[in-house]
Amino acid sequence: MKVVLDWDGTVTEVDSLHLVLLEFGDKSIYDEAENRLGPDLTLHEVIAFEFASVRTRLEEVVAWVRENVRVRAGFVEFARVHRPLIVSSGFHELIEPVLEREGVELEVVANRLDASPKGWRALFRSDEPCAVCGEPCKRADVAGLDEFAYVGDGFSDRCVALAATRVFARDGLADYLARRGVAFEPFTDFRDLAARM
Repeated sequence: MKVVLDWDGTVTEVDSLHLVLLEFGDKSIYDEAENRLGPDLTLHEVIAFEFASVRTRLEEVVAWVRENVRVRAGFVEFARVHRPLIVSSGFHELIEPVLEREGVELEVVANRLDASPKGWRALFRSDEPCAVCGEPCKRADVAGLDEFAYVGDGFSDRCVALAATRVFARDGLADYLARRGVAFEPFTDFRDLAARM
């Protein structure tokens, strides 16, 4: 069975998008956007709004990401054995440098960035709304998989987790699934996950 991993807050110990926004973006815009996610704004709208406040050169941000973003315990070993697919609402430009630092090559499905000094612009891989949740979501990224295990932690993982054969969840995703009575297995890190695969 194919393993599909979320990146931010799942592979990484802390959501690296949030870390970048808090370090290089406008905190007041970040706070406003996070509070409006769901009721007022779609995930794409939140990401676009937040990252428009980042004006730092991409090379500087990538260097900071390589230095500061940490992956969960056991990820490298897990990745080498299971060859998971990374499906992220984040950006290739911020994911691939961390994978490179860790010495891991994996297929990554993510968005792209136009890192303009006037404000970064998110280049989303799809604007096609999902028939289930009504937003562009990760479910489309796994449409060709018959069976898959999904590992996630947050808002962007909700819809795709409902399509998975097996779900490993933590944090906000675990709370969401528990409130809806959807079966999942909690996980702490990739050593824990590897022992149960």
